[in-house]
Parts: sequence; structure tokens; C-alpha cells
Amino acid sequence: METTLRGVGVSHGVAIGEVRHMGTAVLEPPAKQIPAEDAEREQGRARKAVEAVAADLMARGNLAGGEAQAVLEAQAMMAQDPELMADVERRITVGSTAERAVYDAFAAYRALLAGAGEYLAGRVADLDDVRNRIVARLLGVPMPGVPDSDEPYVLIARDLAPADTALLDPTLVLGFVTEEGGPTSHSAILARALGVPAVVALPGAGELPEGTVVAVDGSTGEIFVNPGEEKKARLTAEAAERKAALAAATGPGATSDGHKVPLLANIGGPADVPAAVEAGAEGVGLFRTEFLFLDDSENAPSEEKQVTAYRQVLEAFPEGRVVVRVLDAGADKPLDFLTPGDEPNPALGVRGLRTLLDHPDVLRTQLTALAKAAEGLPVYLEVMAPMVADRADAKAFADACREAGLRAKFGAMVEIPSAALRARSVLQEVEFLSLGTNDLAQYTFAADRQVGAVSRLQDPWQPALLDLVALSAEAAKAEGKSCGVCGEAASDPLLACVLTGLGVTSLSMGAASLPYVRATLAKFTLAQCERAAAAARAADSAEEARNAAQAVLSGE
Repeated sequence: METTLRGVGVSHGVAIGEVRHMGTAVLEPPAKQIPAEDAEREQGRARKAVEAVAADLMARGNLAGGEAQAVLEAQAMMAQDPELMADVERRITVGSTAERAVYDAFAAYRALLAGAGEYLAGRVADLDDVRNRIVARLLGVPMPGVPDSDEPYVLIARDLAPADTALLDPTLVLGFVTEEGGPTSHSAILARALGVPAVVALPGAGELPEGTVVAVDGSTGEIFVNPGEEKKARLTAEAAERKAALAAATGPGATSDGHKVPLLANIGGPADVPAAVEAGAEGVGLFRTEFLFLDDSENAPSEEKQVTAYRQVLEAFPEGRVVVRVLDAGADKPLDFLTPGDEPNPALGVRGLRTLLDHPDVLRTQLTALAKAAEGLPVYLEVMAPMVADRADAKAFADACREAGLRAKFGAMVEIPSAALRARSVLQEVEFLSLGTNDLAQYTFAADRQVGAVSRLQDPWQPALLDLVALSAEAAKAEGKSCGVCGEAASDPLLACVLTGLGVTSLSMGAASLPYVRATLAKFTLAQCERAAAAARAADSAEEARNAAQAVLSGE
């Protein structure tokens, strides 16, 4: 019998296939005592397993490249955490086996993260994956992970660790569904980068029997269980229509009546550039520079290393626009040489621009490197600061840019509601705004972007979030300046039309989403987008806002 389930669609496309479940987590090792003379040997086993897992994660990152590489390198650093390793060795000293010591040490650290505020609690899934990999190696059992299959399938999991998502084979994994996660979780972001249809935050997905045929619609979030032939044919036809529309849509982003909306790419480093160029990106709307700093959590990269990496990206977009976000460290992106380890709630503490202003030498080096990287190139370089709260923050950043001799536009990211509410004030100091809708939603609704239980509040269709976008765009228009969106909201084609109607002047997203957004924008006039935006803002929930906008654009 056909049934329909609904989660949160996070990656466009339709997948139809049989269900395969993610490999189960490693079983809890037995708690048995070892003789004191075996302690040194067990400590050696533990160290080797940790190093092997860290090396495997780094290797996976190198294969995946781009944004996935930064995520996996962060996991490798988690595996090698010196405090964790010290706790493991202490537990072995008092009689635990290597595998039991790892299990218990990670459990203790897990409890600390879970109780350290929602932002860090969201790292628990990544920590569990690291623990499972180390324990599996020590026990000599297969790693938990993607199932082996010769036939294509739809993957079902409680959650997907970055190490698994980054190396999914799109020829075998038709799509995936998870019980947890949110629209801006690592898995969702990487799924969009891979172009794999995906639905997250679907409680009970794990109860679907192995081999059940499902149809996954990554655009609507719907899962059709045991779909009939008619439903399969309709979904397949719709997917073919979308594919044809994508192929027909080329050139710069614009509405059907010629209103230009530059479509830019979000990238994590040089490895992401080829996909962005191939997808027709008109430039870069968000260059996350953290990837350079994750190689060594104890030291900042040299100016020379930064210049080389930045220039690779700038050269790829001659006479295009490249918006660089300076280092966003803190909270879930800690760096030993920058961020304090004892903050009670790092998400609300010293992160982003606050961290850089506390370490002006790190900011100065990065700005100087950007200035040198852009020398002699016709690229339109723009540099923005993360986590700007008010005019004072904006002024401090603009002053630092000028002192570094940076010849570029200076901007501020709007990720904190105060910056949206006082956008005209912020714009007295900078030349553009860029809305990071992921964090803006998180801070507006006090809802961690990594926690599936609060995913409805992370939905970028929430009318309150649209109100903040509108306030920012209206302020920029009044000041004669630009206001783009670089958060994941821009990757939703329907929402892209609404954002355009709200007055947003550019949209930046993962390369895989660019064709979808370009094709959808080209169907509607600016006036239609404005009416859809007004209808969405008049709603009282995210679902109502989406439906209202859809009704306007479909002519209902």
C-alpha cells in the first residue's frame, strides 16, 4: 500500500529505488580489567588506532576536496584531541582495555558537548562517528558506514557523518533519508554539493524495511513508500522536465522581464572552483577561508600560503565578483591558537569578527594576503566580516581593511538579528551586506542548525526570518548599496524568487543549485516575485509561507 511521509527536503531531485540501511554503530566493548604490565601495550594500540583513523579522515578529505575536505579535517582534529587522548591513556593505566578506554573517554566528552549549549551539542554526531571508527579498528571489525551493494539504492540512516556523505558514490546512492539533521547541517550542505537528492529530519525513517521501494523528492521533502506505477511515472516525468529546463537555462541570472540577479557560488577553497565555473557562476558570493586554517589548529597559515590560495580563486573569475569572508573561527570551528577552550556557550561568545578583533595580527595578515593576491588582477574583490553585531563592529573591520592597504569593497555579514534591525546604521561604515541565513535563523529562533528536533525553526521560509531579510534589503536600497544572500536559503529555487521579491540584489549558493535557481528565476517577472514575497511574509508559519508563494507563482 502506498503511503507518504514528509521530512525536510535539502537537496533537489527525485530518487526511486530500494531502501538500504546504514551500517550499525559499533557495539559497546566489554568492561574487563587488564594486568598493569599490559597498560603500555594497550596505550600503544590506542594511539595507533587514533592516528590511523585521523589519517583515513584526512585521506577522505583530500579525495573529496572543497568544503567536504574542511569538514573532514575538522573531524580528524577531533580524533587527535590531546585532552581526549590523555583521558584514554589514564583509563588504560587504571585497567581498561584500549577499546573500552576510548569508548568511555568519548562518552565523557560527549556528555560535555551535549551539555555545553546547542551549538556544540550539534557536534555530537561527528564525535560519535570518530569514536565508532576508532573502536572498530581496535576490535578488528568492519567500519560502520555505507552498505556494500552492486545495485543502486536509497540510503536510510539515523544521521550521516561527514566522512560518509563526502564520498557517497552518486552512481550507487540514488538519494538518502535521515531521521536527524537539519537543512543547514553538514550532511545537507554536502548532499547539495554532490547533487544527490536528500531528505532529513524524518522521524521513523529507520523503521522502513530493507528492500522497500521508496521515491524521494528532495525538493518537497516527501517520501513515497511503495509508490504505484502511476506515481513513479509522474515523478520521473517531472524530473525529466526539470532537467530539460535546466539545460535550456543559461547565461546570467535574471527574471523573465530582465531584472538582473547575479548568481554566485559558495566555495570552501580552490578545489570548489571548477564546479562553480562549469555551473555558470557569475562569481563567488561566499569564499569561506577557514579551510586554510584547519590544516594546523595551533598556528595560523603564513601570509605566503594564503596569497597562493586566494590568488588561485581570484584568477578563476577574471572581471567577476569574488566576495571573501575573513576567518570565522569559534563555536563549532575552534582553533587552538585563537579560540578559548573554556567558554560556557561559545556560540554566544567570542567567535567570528570578535575573535579577529582580539587577535589583530591574524586579521592583518589575512587582509594583507588578500591585497597581495588581488594585485594586477581585474577581479572585483569584496571582503566581508562574519558575525557583525552593530556599527562599531563594522567600523572596526573597515578600519582594519584600510590599514592593511586593501583596495576592495568592505562588507558585513548579517547573521545576528541586531545587524538586520540596524542595517542602515551598519551601512554607514561598509559598502554592502551579505545575509548568512543559516546563522541568522539560528540566532533569531534560538535553534541550533545541527539539531533535527528544532528543524522547523531552521526553515528559511519562517516569516520572521523573511522580515529580517526584507529589513536588510530595504536599508541597502535606501543607502544605494547592495544586499546579497549567501546562506543556504538561496539554493531553494522558489525561495530565491521570494528573496528577489524582497529586494535582495544577488544570490550565492553551492554550485549544484545554480542551474535550478537560474531556470526558476527565468520563469517569473520581478512583479510576480514581489507578490510572492508579500504573500510569504503575510503567513504565520514556514509551511504557510511556502504554500502562499507557490500559489502566487503558479497563478492560483
